[in-house]
Amino acid sequence: MKIQNVVVGAGFAGACIARRIAEEKNESVLVIDKKMHIAGHAYDEYNEHGVLIHKYGPHIFHTNNKLVWNWLSRFTEWNNYQHRVLSYVDGFYVPMPISIETINSLYNLNLSTFELESWLDERRLKDLLIKNSEDVVLSKLGRDLFEKFFKNYTFKQWNLDANQLDASVISRIPVRHNRDTRYFSDRYQGLPTLGYTKLLSKILEHKNIHLLLNTEWSNIKPDLSYGKLFYTGSIDEYFDYSLGNLGYRSVKFEYETFFDREYFQKVGTVNYPNDYDFTRITEYKWLTGQKILQTTIAREFSSSEGEPFYTVPNASNQILYKEYTKMIPNNVFFIGRLAEYKYYNMDQIVERVLFLDI
Repeated sequence: MKIQNVVVGAGFAGACIARRIAEEKNESVLVIDKKMHIAGHAYDEYNEHGVLIHKYGPHIFHTNNKLVWNWLSRFTEWNNYQHRVLSYVDGFYVPMPISIETINSLYNLNLSTFELESWLDERRLKDLLIKNSEDVVLSKLGRDLFEKFFKNYTFKQWNLDANQLDASVISRIPVRHNRDTRYFSDRYQGLPTLGYTKLLSKILEHKNIHLLLNTEWSNIKPDLSYGKLFYTGSIDEYFDYSLGNLGYRSVKFEYETFFDREYFQKVGTVNYPNDYDFTRITEYKWLTGQKILQTTIAREFSSSEGEPFYTVPNASNQILYKEYTKMIPNNVFFIGRLAEYKYYNMDQIVERVLFLDI
C-alpha cells in the first residue's frame, strides 16, 4: 500500500504533525497508534465514578508562546487553571517550587523578598563546577534544602542519586525570589475545557487524516510504502534495540475515590520527597474544575518496568542515543520525548511541530 505520509503515534506530536500536513499540504496522512485510544500520555477519561482523570498522570498546559497557544485554541477553549503544588517536608505542607513563602514556612522566618537572596547566598555552594543535578541545587540552594526537597525525591523518581543525573533534570525546576506560589509562571495556562482527548480528537478531525488504532508499527510496516514517516515512539524500539536498550522510567498509579468529601487535599498535587514510597498525589478535580461530589486521587510510584514515561538523562544513554541517530533514514523524522530522547513539555512539542519542515 502506497501512502504519502505516515505518522506513528497519535499523541500531541503525532496529531499536530498530521494536522499540519493535511491542512497545509493537502496531502493524505495515515496516523497509527498501538494504543486503543488517541492522545498518548495526555489521554483523559471519566472513570467508573464519573470523575475525569488523566490516565497517565497530570497534564497542565502552560506556555509563553502566543503562537502555540493560538494554534491550539483553534481546537479548544481553556479553563485557565493555575497549578499549585505543595511538598510534604518535616511534617509541613509547603509551597513548591521553593519561594520565599516556602522558606518562611519551613524555617519559621519572616524574610522579605529583599532578604531572601542574601539568606540563600549564605547557604549555597559558591564557585561549584556544575556537573550534575546535585550540583545545580547545591549551587542555588545549599545542602539543607537539597536534602529536604531533592535528594530522596530524585532517588524515588529515577532510582539514581542526583549526582548521577544530567544537570538539565533539576535545572527545569524554578526557584522563586518572590511570593508567587504557582507552579508555573507562564503567561498562558490551563486545561482544555472538554479534556485533552477531545482536543486531540478535534486536531485529528480532517478529511485527509486516516486513523488506525490498536496497531503495532512493526506489524504494519512490511505492508506499507510511504513518502515520509514521522515517528514519535521510542527510537531504540524503532531500530529493534539493535544497539541496545535506552533507559526509561515508568509510572504506576494507585487510584482511590472518596465519596464522603468534596476534596481530598488542598491543591492539585502534593509531593512527598521523603515520606512513603509514592512520589506524589494528584487530585484531578482541582485541575479539571469538574463540579461533582466525589473525588478521585492518584498516587504515583516510579518504576523501572512498564511503558516508558521519562527518558533517563545520563551520559551513557546520551551516547547510545546519538549512535541510534546515525542510523535514521533520510525520509524518516523522529519527533517527541521518546523519539528524540529528550524531555519536552507539551507546548515545546507543539512549537517543535509548528516549526518543522514538513
